[in-house]
Amino acid sequence: MNVEQAEKIGKSLIDNISKVIVGKENVIELLLCAFLADGHVLLQDVPGTGKTKLAKSLAASFDGKFARIQFTPDLLPGDVTGMNVYNRKTGEFELRKGPVFTNILLADEINRATPRTQSGLLECMEERQVTIDGESLKLDTPFFVIATQNPVESAGTFPLPEAQVDRFMLKLSLGLPDREQEFVIMERFMREDPIDALKPVMEPAQLSEIKEVVKQVYVHPELEKYMIEIVAATREKQKVILGVSPRGTLALLRAVKAHAVLMGRSYCIPDDVKKLAIPVLAHRLKLSYGYQTDQEAQDLINEILNETVVPAESFSV
Repeated sequence: MNVEQAEKIGKSLIDNISKVIVGKENVIELLLCAFLADGHVLLQDVPGTGKTKLAKSLAASFDGKFARIQFTPDLLPGDVTGMNVYNRKTGEFELRKGPVFTNILLADEINRATPRTQSGLLECMEERQVTIDGESLKLDTPFFVIATQNPVESAGTFPLPEAQVDRFMLKLSLGLPDREQEFVIMERFMREDPIDALKPVMEPAQLSEIKEVVKQVYVHPELEKYMIEIVAATREKQKVILGVSPRGTLALLRAVKAHAVLMGRSYCIPDDVKKLAIPVLAHRLKLSYGYQTDQEAQDLINEILNETVVPAESFSV
């Protein structure tokens, strides 16, 4: 598969998901960047904006397995990963795999589960494996987590620790639709749910081929230095307690390469970095008291982008 073919499939995915999600092509595009770059996505928004619909639409557009976990305070790690259960008929323990043994996992309202249960996803997300009673089991390929959380209801929730937030390649928000978009939503959902009619437009084998194309995308050394300058600046700002980790640097690199492929290029340009910097880096920042909102973190990344010199060489190969 070449870049042109990968771009065509990427556009077909965006078009297919857009049959359900109205006016959010940019968010869909960013979601696909993480999907094609072996990352995971945290969707944070107020209730009713389409977070679950977006996850289900991607799953319906991809001919793979899909599972959903509704996170609640009484959910246990074994409910996520699976456990060995004693069979009285055979007198032996049998493995009952949890919902993580899938291709696309929707972790709905992840911040409603206890930290113990949330941590059950850490090994899954980072190493693509699960350890049950000392035995390590490989997860299916691909394995893509889309976690959702509601920012306005804090009662009875458990904020994700930095170690887990850092494992999400992108943090996205759909936002509320404007009047015209809401009219289209009403018309589209008037008689039936359009997600029921979605057909797969990509097979798992094609996804593997696209990921290989992404890996081969050229990144100019000057562009690598540009990304490093941006990340380093997050660690030097006075209002930042904890800047972006090396994991965040690599996440930015993989995301911009995936974005280049979606744009039909075999090389990255500074605009790729500028577009991905906020969704990849902002949620990884821990700011000092008084600067703790998502908007403050996004404004800080914007400030760094404005202060960092953009390389001006030709990036085509």
